[in-house]
Amino acid sequence: MLLTSVQVSLAVAAWTDLAQRPAREVNGRKRTWSAIIAINFIGPLLYFRKGRRRAGQRLRPFSGRA
Repeated sequence: MLLTSVQVSLAVAAWTDLAQRPAREVNGRKRTWSAIIAINFIGPLLYFRKGRRRAGQRLRPFSGRA
């Protein structure tokens, strides 16, 4: 039950961040990241690590490799 709660919380936080973030601040397509976030714990963590562009970061498309 606890792990399910953590998983859902991570996904909701990632989807909320993705929805509010301008497309220019996302590495890759928002639609693709939306689907990736749905993958258990891995999706939201991958989005927070690789999907968001930091200030001053160059445009780099998502390659699917971690």
